[in-house]
Order: sequence, then structure tokens, then C-alpha cells
Amino acid sequence: MSEFNNLINGEWLAGASYSPNLNPSNLADVIGQYTQGDASHVDAAVAAATAAFPAWSTGSVQARSDALDKIGTEILARKEELGALLAREEGKTRAEGIGEVTRAGQIFKFFAGECLRLSGETVPSVRPGIGVEITREPVGVVGLITPWNFPIAIPAWKIAPALAFGNCVVLKPADLVPGSSWALAEIIHRSGIPAGVFNLVMGRGSVIGNALVQHPGIHAISFTGSVGVGRGIALECVRLAKKVQLEMGGKNPQVVLDDANLDQAVELCVQSAFYSTGQRCTASSRLIVTEGIYPRFIEAMKARMAKINVGDALGQGTDIGPVSSQSQLEQDLSYVEIGKAEGATLAVGGERLSRGTEGFYMAPALFSDSGKTMRINREEIFGPVASVIRVKDYDEALATANDTEFGLSAGIATTSLKYATHFKRHSQAGMVMVNLPTAGVDYHVPFGGRKGSSYGPREQGRYAQEFFTIVKTAYTLA
Repeated sequence: MSEFNNLINGEWLAGASYSPNLNPSNLADVIGQYTQGDASHVDAAVAAATAAFPAWSTGSVQARSDALDKIGTEILARKEELGALLAREEGKTRAEGIGEVTRAGQIFKFFAGECLRLSGETVPSVRPGIGVEITREPVGVVGLITPWNFPIAIPAWKIAPALAFGNCVVLKPADLVPGSSWALAEIIHRSGIPAGVFNLVMGRGSVIGNALVQHPGIHAISFTGSVGVGRGIALECVRLAKKVQLEMGGKNPQVVLDDANLDQAVELCVQSAFYSTGQRCTASSRLIVTEGIYPRFIEAMKARMAKINVGDALGQGTDIGPVSSQSQLEQDLSYVEIGKAEGATLAVGGERLSRGTEGFYMAPALFSDSGKTMRINREEIFGPVASVIRVKDYDEALATANDTEFGLSAGIATTSLKYATHFKRHSQAGMVMVNLPTAGVDYHVPFGGRKGSSYGPREQGRYAQEFFTIVKTAYTLA
């Protein structure tokens, strides 16, 4: 069976042990054995990145652009192969996997252009005979810690801007799904980027992630993952005076008003809540529905959900693949029991499914008659479980949508320009969708939320420079 090692200073180096990467659609399928690093590997990677930084940060922006463009080109050329790998290790469908890989390639292509578009300002001083230049420079060596639910897109949208703006990188991918990140690292390795500029260290988050956060040679940490871990990282980064960027949880609302197009509303709710097995931080797990359309909405959702095909991620006709892991499946099923115990009505789904192979299959669950204060409406489940909350009117819908500690994404289904406009302005979320699924975002515009969902500068698009660069002001006597 193939073994896959860490990439440090341009060399593939083994750790002390290996861990199997299992296919959640078929637990008998071992994708490969991926090495487990430790703090010594982080030390070596940071040393390599530190040594590479002076030349990379001040070198040709054209060379950076060419390398990123080459990476994006190869990713796109191999999207079918890499998409199948992603589906095999994470559990989202082949089509979703190919779509994610395509996005990763597009991200590198976008930032290949951003290398050449980084700008500054020249302004007059208040003192005669002095010129003032305001420029952006790379932060230094950055540690990137990425989650399991988007195993190539999220690494891409952190790595690409980091490299584009002249930083050196140490990537720690999710231990659950190292295959896609390893494949991306292998492409980066062959792109012409000098040794040490990009490094991959795989292993447990409690080991590698902690070592990155604590390391004095790391100048910034970008993290996407759970709320608890993110808050701990934030505290440590503040204590150690490191720049920090966090994307954490969500409990995203999808409002459906009486005037909504019912078929459209049902489809976007199904897409938001259940596709990618609900394992998206932007997924809508709270469906807030006004009372006039509520009975028809519930029946239409049940009819639509009956058509969802749950199966092998690589299978023909599969709409939703398995949950990513045993622990995630147990968490999802436990919340189904919590919802029933709290008094919500399990309208459809919520049970473990048997398929042709042993895997983590679950029928998407929909609760009706749920209360605003129930745990299933307060806590992030991160699985194919959604609940419907009945409200009187738009005002109550907006108040309910905002009644959460999170603020990543929010949606509204309506044919009213008045309500759509008001919702866009007054929704307490970083991203708002009108008559669209909450889980669909573009790669060239800012991504991020408010409240407990995000901390620090936005990711993606031109706004990525806010985290991956620092501002310098230079004065010159004429």
C-alpha cells in the first residue's frame, strides 16, 4: 500500500508512524497510509520557510504569478482524477468533488493575477519637501490549519494568497482527509517554487496545530475549524502577538416567506441543508418559515426529500454521500435523538442507512414544530439535520434569524423586493443570499462572517491581502 510523506524543504520526509486514510463510503477501502508528523517536523518546516523567505518575499512577482498559474493549470487539467480522490476520502459526491477541485484551480489562477495587482499609495506629507509611500509587504512565515469538509478548496484559498503576496507557508491539513492536500502539495512541489517556500506537515491537530501556534518562527495563523479550537488558537495568538484569522461555526438561517415561490424555496432549502451531507459551515440548518406557507412547505419538503438518493460518493445517481466519519455520524444521530426528546417532530429521515458496502450512511433528517430555544436550533450539528421554525411574519422571521451566536451566512426566499432589500441590510451575517442556497459562494469575493463565526480579516478575493500582508509607511526627504 502506498505511503505518503511530509514535504519539508523540498523533500518528502517520513514521520514516526503512518495512519490509514479510509473511504467513508466503503470502510474496506484504504486510500493510503499518510505519515504522522510531530513537533520536530514543524521545527524543520519553519526553519526551511524562514530560510526561503528573504528571496521569495523580495523576488520577481512574475515568477510568483507563473508558478501559481502553473499550479492552477495542472489542478484544472486533473479535475476528474482529483475530484474522484476527494469524493473517495471525504464522502461528498463525485460531481461535488470535481466542482471543489475546479474551484481550487480557479483560486490559484485568480491569485496568479493578484501577484501583479498588488498596489500602494503615494500621498503628500503635511510637511513640505517630504514624500510618503504606503506599501504592502508579506507577513512572513504563516501557518495554515485546514478542516476536513473542503480538503482541497480551503487549503487552496489559504495557500494561493499567502504565496501570491510573498509569504512562506507551513500547511497542516485535517488528519481525517490528508489525500487531497497531499496531492495539492505534490503539484505545488513541481511548480518551480523554491524549496522551503511551501511545506506540508501532516498529523494530529493537537500535535501539529499546537506546535504551529506556539512556534516563535510562525508570524501568522489562518485557521478554519471548530469554535472551541478556534477560540483557543485566538487566545494563544494574542498572547504571543501573532496575527490570526479564524473561520469557525455557523447556525445559518434560511427564511421562507409566504410570498416565496414554493418550488424554488424547497429546492434551495434542500440544497443548503443536505447536500455535501450538510457538512458545510454555510449550510442552513434553521429553516424559518412564515405561517401562511408553513403547511405546504413541510409537505413539499417531505416529497422532495423522498427523492434524495443517499449512496456511495462515487456511485452513479448519488445525490448525497456518507457522513465523513464514525464520530461525526454518532454526533448527527445523537442530535436527532435530542430533537425528539426536546419535543420537535421528526418529519422524515434521521436513521442510519445500510448500503452495499459498510459506510457512514444516514438519511437526511427534517424536524418540524421545533422551538427557537431547542438545542437543535442553537448548536451547530454539522450534518444532514435541519429543523423548521414556524413564525408569524417577516419581522419575527428576521428576529429569529438573528437570534444566534453565529453570523456566517443567511438566506431569504421571497418575491418581495421590499423584504429582500431589508433582509440584506439587517441580517446579522457576513454573507446574505436572496432566493439562492446559503452554501454557494464565489472564489473572487470576500468570505466570512460576524459574531462567533469569524475573527480577523476576510478570506478570498482581493480582501485576502488584509491578512497576508502588512502595511508599511515610508517617508523620504526630497
